Amino acid sequence: MKEHITFDPVEGVSIAVVPDEAAATEESNLGWQVYLLNHNDYPLSNVIVSSNGYGVQPTGESVRTSTLRHVILEVEPRAAVPIEPIDPALFHLNNQYWVSYYRGAQIFDKKFIFVPDSIVPANLIHIALLEREGVLHS
Repeated sequence: MKEHITFDPVEGVSIAVVPDEAAATEESNLGWQVYLLNHNDYPLSNVIVSSNGYGVQPTGESVRTSTLRHVILEVEPRAAVPIEPIDPALFHLNNQYWVSYYRGAQIFDKKFIFVPDSIVPANLIHIALLEREGVLHS
């Protein structure tokens, strides 16, 4: 049965983490926001984004964050939607975003993993869909 299912590659979908003053907290002057970007000419339907962080604390202790799940009914073509704010205190962990969606009757899924210390100002690039700078993972 499983051999009859086609697993086409995910194309034109990415995750971006961008600096965002609106997401700032009392502990941090600069907040960060995670976005799902659809670069395609077609909508994404029934989108589920599962996010979590895992890795090692500076003390050597293993850590895993809670898993958060977000449901978006539709992401329009060539659009970006906010997923969640992210605390800069988690940037030393692997931050994983597992995206699943439908295009017509076909389901697609892909894991986007920001490795430790990859979300830094040195990695900011211009992201056209957002018209601002951020760290992009495609």
